[in-house]
Amino acid sequence: MKQDNGALRHEAEAMFGAAVQRADPASAVRAELARAPLDAPPEGGRLIVIALGKAAVPMLEAALERAQGPVKALAVTNPENMRTLAGAQVICGAHPEPDDSSAAAGRAIVELLDGAGARDRVLALISGGGSALAVAPAPGLTLADKRAVNALLLASGLEINDMNLIRQQLSNLKGGGWLRHAAPAPVRALILSDVIGDDLRAIASGPTVAPIGTRAAARTMMQAAGIWDAAPEAVRARLSQAAPELTGAPQAQNRLIGSNRHSLEAMRAAALARGWAAEVVSDCLTGDVADAASQVLAAAADAPRDRDVALLWGGETTVRLRGDGLGGRNQELALRVALGAGAALGGGWVFLSGGTDGRDGPTDAAGGVVDDASAARIAAAGGDGAALLENNDSYKALALAGDLLMTGGTGTNVADMQVFLRRASG
Repeated sequence: MKQDNGALRHEAEAMFGAAVQRADPASAVRAELARAPLDAPPEGGRLIVIALGKAAVPMLEAALERAQGPVKALAVTNPENMRTLAGAQVICGAHPEPDDSSAAAGRAIVELLDGAGARDRVLALISGGGSALAVAPAPGLTLADKRAVNALLLASGLEINDMNLIRQQLSNLKGGGWLRHAAPAPVRALILSDVIGDDLRAIASGPTVAPIGTRAAARTMMQAAGIWDAAPEAVRARLSQAAPELTGAPQAQNRLIGSNRHSLEAMRAAALARGWAAEVVSDCLTGDVADAASQVLAAAADAPRDRDVALLWGGETTVRLRGDGLGGRNQELALRVALGAGAALGGGWVFLSGGTDGRDGPTDAAGGVVDDASAARIAAAGGDGAALLENNDSYKALALAGDLLMTGGTGTNVADMQVFLRRASG
């Protein structure tokens, strides 16, 4: 079938692009270091710069432009965003599930931090994705244990903060681990948030801040989610033990330099500049993707019909796996809106849901862009939209409709953005 609403799709994608641009990691680092420049380390000391996350390379590149004195630099990022960088070691981990490369990255970070002395200064550059890209299992655990738990978490429906609470208690680096390894060297951290609410303890599982919770809290959360019994025995043993009190780790200077909310405001400004009556419906579209789709459809149905309306959301939903299909939370949200709209929204509308990193789940798509004809296009291509949804096969459904949002890796990550557009009727 012919693709409808091409102009509206272009508008939605332009607004999404403005959100991604606001989260440009290099620009954010440059602005922060212009505000508060890096001090040169004392005589005999080094500046140790470690960048972790999907935005690691551009963040590190911007920091090295302003570094003074001897520098030792390391970036750990995902394969899509990897490139060589003069004066630095750049290595890859795996995402969303850690593997041997993630373990190697974790060892490289530990080795560099363990070599820091009192005259050294550590600059940490943290962005989303770091939880899987670099892993260092806590004593008594193996990489296989951590991978097993991570797979359980990704399929559990738990929100990202809850996942990170559990991950921290199984790690040698997360939940302030960088500070313990760097001591006595002071640590300054510049952080690009991919977590809704910007809790610094949750971004990349908080390597430079205190942990979110305790081992007991992690155990209770896994039990409530129904994944405790499926966890490896070593994991259950660790979370059943009382944690020793940790001392000697200095506090870091943590600074948030970009977030979902900042990008959401940039998306709203772009919509207004393009002549839309723009409204931020929510900066916290979280929880189960089915509930989120219901919220989107309700807001869209209630939106005025006498003006060109842009409804905007920021957040990060969760998907409970029921089948063995391929997709991600943004693709499933878009598909649910397309299938659930029916006649309630009328015609002439478009809905976009995308991950600002350009990667939605284990796919090459950033999300989906659907309209009032998407369901019909899926059917015309021989697909059963409802059955595909039930099998978590949103990627195939959107591919049949020509509705995948393909941006490639963006080099940043501030969670997800959604936009609903409808032209005035009449």
